[in-house]
Amino acid sequence: MDAYLGIDCSLTGRRWVGPGAEVERLAEAMAQATALPRPLCQTLARLGVPEAEAESYLSPALRDLLPDPRSLRDMEAAATRFLHAVQGRQRIAIFADYDVDGGASAALLIDWLRQMGREATLYIPDRIDEGYGPNEPAMADLAARHDLIVCVDCGTLSHDAIAAAQGADVIILDHHLGGETLPEALAVVNPNRQDEPGELAHLCAAAVVFLMLVEAGRQLREAGRKGPDLMAMLDLVALATVADVAPLKGVNRAFVRQGLKIMALRDRPGLVALGDVARLDTAPSAYHLGFVLGPRVNAGGRIGKADLGARLLATRDPAEARSLAERLDQLNSERREVEAAVRAAALDQAEVRGLDAPLVWAAGEGWHPGVVGIVASRLKELTNRPAIVIGLDGDEGKGSGRSVSGVDLGASIQRVAAEGLLLKGGGHKMAAGLTVARDRIDAAMERLSDLLARQGAGMAGPADLRLDGLLMPGAATVELVERVEAAGPFGAGAPGPRYVFPDMQIGFAKRVGESHLKLRFGDGMSGQIDAIAFGAFDGPLGPALESHGGARFHLAGRLDINSWGGRQTVQLRLEDAAPSAQS
Repeated sequence: MDAYLGIDCSLTGRRWVGPGAEVERLAEAMAQATALPRPLCQTLARLGVPEAEAESYLSPALRDLLPDPRSLRDMEAAATRFLHAVQGRQRIAIFADYDVDGGASAALLIDWLRQMGREATLYIPDRIDEGYGPNEPAMADLAARHDLIVCVDCGTLSHDAIAAAQGADVIILDHHLGGETLPEALAVVNPNRQDEPGELAHLCAAAVVFLMLVEAGRQLREAGRKGPDLMAMLDLVALATVADVAPLKGVNRAFVRQGLKIMALRDRPGLVALGDVARLDTAPSAYHLGFVLGPRVNAGGRIGKADLGARLLATRDPAEARSLAERLDQLNSERREVEAAVRAAALDQAEVRGLDAPLVWAAGEGWHPGVVGIVASRLKELTNRPAIVIGLDGDEGKGSGRSVSGVDLGASIQRVAAEGLLLKGGGHKMAAGLTVARDRIDAAMERLSDLLARQGAGMAGPADLRLDGLLMPGAATVELVERVEAAGPFGAGAPGPRYVFPDMQIGFAKRVGESHLKLRFGDGMSGQIDAIAFGAFDGPLGPALESHGGARFHLAGRLDINSWGGRQTVQLRLEDAAPSAQS
C-alpha cells in the first residue's frame, strides 16, 4: 500500500497509512444509506460495523449486550456460595491484585456487601515482598480467620496457595489465562479458562465480578429479596475495563459508556476526590480513565501501600477519600520520577540489542518492579513490538510485558514457563508478568522471541501511523466531533479516529510547559483550529513546527472538544506532521 499523501517519513519518522479501498467503499455506501456524516461512517467501517447495524452500534444498550452470567462455568456455584456467606453472616475475605482491575474488583464486592449490611476483610499483597497473586502464608492465615475467601483478578494459576487455604472455601473471579488444570477451589469463574469457548475472553476481572453480582441479584429476586443497584456500580467496571486495556468491543463498550455516565454524577467519593486532585474539570472520558485516574489508582500498588487504590474506590467517607487521593497523587508523581530513570536506561539497552526484533526487552539491576510494566508499555508504543522489562534483584528478575494487537503474549510466556525457562509467568494477551532466574534470562527471552515471531511479531513497521482520512478546518465542527464520539468509547481494540488536515498554514506556535507545543492553523479559507502537541519537544516535532518560517504542513491527530468559559471549540491533539509538497 502506498504511503498516505506520499508521506513515507514524517517529522517523527513515521510512515502514514490511510484507509484501504474496501473501508472507503463501505464508508461511502454507509453514508449514502444512513445519511450519517462521512467521517463517522469511515470510523464505523474501519471498526467493522455493518451498515445495517450502524444505528444500534451508536446507541449500545447494556440490556441487549450483557451476557447471561451462567454462560460462564462455575458462576452459579460461586454466586450461591457467596450469598450463603452473606445470609449466614459468615466471615468473608477478599484477596485482590494490586492494580486498578484488582482494586476495582475488590471495591465492587465491598460496596455491594456494605449495602447488604456486611463487611469483608480486604487483603492485597505487597508487590515487592509477596509478588503477584495468592501466596501460601497469606491464604493460610486468611483461611484460619474466615469462612470464605474470594480471589479477584488473580488465583487461576495459584494451585499451592489455594490448597493452603485449609478450612475455608475459595472462590476465584479472574480473567488471566488458565492452565491445563485448575486450583482446587470451590469455583473458578474465568472466561479464559481453557475449557471456556472464549466469547467473553475480552472481559476484565471487574466485569467478571459484576456478572457474579448480577447472578447473585437474580438468585435474591428468585427468593423474593432485593439486592443493591448494580447499574450505579458500573463506574468501577468502566475504570477497570479501560485501565486494564481490555478491548472496547461488545459488552465492554456498553460497560464503559454507561460507567462514564454514572461517573459524571460524582456520587462515588473516591473517584470525585481523585478527579479533583488531578484537576479534572470536565466530565470524564475513556482517555481520563486510562491516563489520568487509572495511573493514580495504580500508584499505591506500584511504589506505595498496595491497598490504597482499593480503599479509595471503596470508601464512602469524603474526608478519607480526599486524604487517600492526595496520597496517591503524591505517589504518582514519585512513580513518574522512578519511571523516567528506568525508561532511559531500558531504552538505551534495548537500542543496543536492536528495536526491530520480534521482542524488545531490557533488564537492569534494582529496577523498581512497580514501574517495569509502564516502561514495557513505552517500549511497545515506540517500536510496535511486544516488550518486556525486567528488574533484577539477587538471583532472580521480575518482569512485566506488554503486547501489540494480534500477538498473545500471555500464552507465550505461560508456555516458556511450562518449558522450565521461567520460574513462573502468565497473564493475558496484551499484558503479562514473569519471574526468571538471572542466569536464564537470555535463553528465556530468545525462546519467547521465537514464539512471538511465529505469531507475526516484528512484521509490522514500527513507524506506521494509521489515519482515517482528510478533514478541512471548516468541517471540523463541535457537532461533527460529538457525532464521531458516538462511535466510542475509543481505546484498546477500538482506536479512535485520527485525521489529517492537509496543506495547513500555521498562524502561531508556542512552547508551553517543559515540552508541549500550542499552535493555531488554518487553510486560509474556512477558519482556524487550535492544536496541542503533548511532549512535542521531546522529539523533532516541536522544534520543526515552532520555527516553521511560514512553511505549510500536513497535520495529523485526534479531535477533542475544548470547553472554556461556557464556550466549546474544536481542538486537535496533534500527533505528527509532515511538510506539504506545496511549501
